[in-house]
Amino acid sequence: MTGGFLAIGELGRRTDTKVETIRYYERIGLLAAPSRTAGNYRAYGAEHLNRLSFIRRSRDLGFSLDQVRALLDLADQRDRSCDAVDAIAKAHRAEVDRKIADLRALRRELDSMIDQCRCGTVADCRIIEALSPQAHLRPR
Repeated sequence: MTGGFLAIGELGRRTDTKVETIRYYERIGLLAAPSRTAGNYRAYGAEHLNRLSFIRRSRDLGFSLDQVRALLDLADQRDRSCDAVDAIAKAHRAEVDRKIADLRALRRELDSMIDQCRCGTVADCRIIEALSPQAHLRPR
């Protein structure tokens, strides 16, 4: 931090966030607009660094922007019960579990297609056949 503030590029480097993303978070209200230097550059402080780090970690864990906004609002109310935070995390975990189940089903389907491969010619390829539009028209 130079002079007690960070330029947008340095904030981005420290949090591994693109400058455009930082500006977007400001536009949608997740990150407060910073003060400006005499040269009209954005001047971010430690609170911006901490908040953006929180946002980045939340996004890395797959929380939606609405969930991040709710978590930030709750984090700003330190004396509140954490029941609402738990509810958000549990709802997100349920969504992750659903995605994992979908991915497992997808893997089973891919395994089935691959297992049917006879390593012949493309004309006889079961994978190409399974991916073709006609495969979706046939009754299962």
